[in-house]
Amino acid sequence: MKKILRLVVTGAAGRMGRRVAALAAEDRRFQIAALVGRGEGDGLLKPENLPEALAGADVLVDFSAPESAVRFAGLAAAARRPAVIGATGFNQVQLAQLKAASRRIPVFLSPNFSPGVHALAVLLRCAASLLKDYEVSISETHHSRKKDAPSGTALRLARIIMEARRGTEPAIVSQRVGDVVGDHTVTFAGPCERLELTHRAQSRDVFAQGALRAALWVFGRKPGLYDMPDLLTDR
Repeated sequence: MKKILRLVVTGAAGRMGRRVAALAAEDRRFQIAALVGRGEGDGLLKPENLPEALAGADVLVDFSAPESAVRFAGLAAAARRPAVIGATGFNQVQLAQLKAASRRIPVFLSPNFSPGVHALAVLLRCAASLLKDYEVSISETHHSRKKDAPSGTALRLARIIMEARRGTEPAIVSQRVGDVVGDHTVTFAGPCERLELTHRAQSRDVFAQGALRAALWVFGRKPGLYDMPDLLTDR
């Protein structure tokens, strides 16, 4: 019988944290060791209790905020526990801190845990290379409570285009409205035609399922910084 993975979920009071916890509770491969977050809730631990929670866990899964995620990753590194980080909106200093943590533990850092989004990235790299003379723009829409804009996914798509074309960053248009889970569209406009590549998330469960898949994959790995392409191409 395979080991049951004990998870500490940080940012557990938020929408994504709640979905990760709910799906893990229904999956025999996981056990919730602790839920950590700001707010009131049954069994919800305060962030200052994270070190003791990590002592009884195998993997940290975080969907908090950039500043908190960096601090939690540092605590996971001190406890020698792998970390799956789904928070977005990191600045360069915070990214450097996460990279520092990855020298001690495996850190799985991704702005988007959807397999479809990473398939989109592969298609985008090809299109950007083939359609170098076409104008390109990115539009993304998320729910009104999302704080960072552009989204981490949109920024990653922009970097892919820049790398394929060795050019400037394409324009990104962001909308924060309603309860949209996450829509991303890349438009290539050329003479007499237009190509649009679109991904629409219909439920937050696709991200929660991806994070749980990442937790299973990253456990037992060597220290390093990992992402969804590493998981999806691992054979």
